[in-house]
Amino acid sequence: MNKLLVIVGPNASGKSDLAIQIAKLFSGEIISADSRQIYRGMDLGTGKVPRDINHPSELYYSSGIHHHLLDTVSPKEYFSAAQYQKLAQKIIKDIQAKDKLPILCGGTGLYISSIIEGWQFPSVPPNPQLRETLASLTTSILYQRLQNISPKRAKTIDKNNRVRLIRALEIASSLSTIPSLIKKPPAYNILIIGIKRSREELCQRIQKRLDERFEKGMIEEIERLKKEGISSKRLEDFGLEYRWINRFLEHKISQQEMKTNLFKDICHYAKRQMTWFKKIKNVHWLTTKEEALSLVTQWVKK
Repeated sequence: MNKLLVIVGPNASGKSDLAIQIAKLFSGEIISADSRQIYRGMDLGTGKVPRDINHPSELYYSSGIHHHLLDTVSPKEYFSAAQYQKLAQKIIKDIQAKDKLPILCGGTGLYISSIIEGWQFPSVPPNPQLRETLASLTTSILYQRLQNISPKRAKTIDKNNRVRLIRALEIASSLSTIPSLIKKPPAYNILIIGIKRSREELCQRIQKRLDERFEKGMIEEIERLKKEGISSKRLEDFGLEYRWINRFLEHKISQQEMKTNLFKDICHYAKRQMTWFKKIKNVHWLTTKEEALSLVTQWVKK
């Protein structure tokens, strides 16, 4: 098999549930495409699928399905899109070699596009000293610097994502420019499914999921990360849940302010996710699981 199924959609749209259902029906394994779920110990804050306890600890199973690229690195480490792409490409080939269906599922558009479009990343090693210097600057200054160096790259980057801003400036420092993106699409038979929700429905789902995660101990999870040595700056870099809950834990805002701002931020982030996904070609936007299952069934049988 050289097939690759890709499932995209914003936060709380139902991607994971659909991926698991398809994996059960078509002997699939799931590859996470989430830039925060890659980190260990960040479970409730990232909306990670619950782990099965009856499988070896070195493998991540949920609902009986093998999930890849969850709990892969420490949150103290930096993990780039280039590293993700290399690992994901190997896993896809390994799953295909077992005559199983690889299912790439997640909400990080950069990760998804790097796989399906075969991005060729600049070979620039990490520069810890430069990163430390850049990390001391505000997000707006980082973005302004990138605009001055490469207006073209600045137009395509998430100006609120400090990790990607720092990496872009690191590449520019090493190469004196940011090279144009080269793409080499893989020779996969790719089907891309997008989950479409109305704005109102999506925000309702986001609120419901937020409430459930607070009840399960999301605040306590972030308290634990802080005790384990994850700095406030690092939590700010992870954004969304980690940013707002950290500010609450540091008594900078009230609990109600934290919950209100977090909800608004996630809804805004979902809108940015959809902006990215709408640029991806050949996405089949569907509203029900039945439509998705029908389409996948036809595609698998070809």
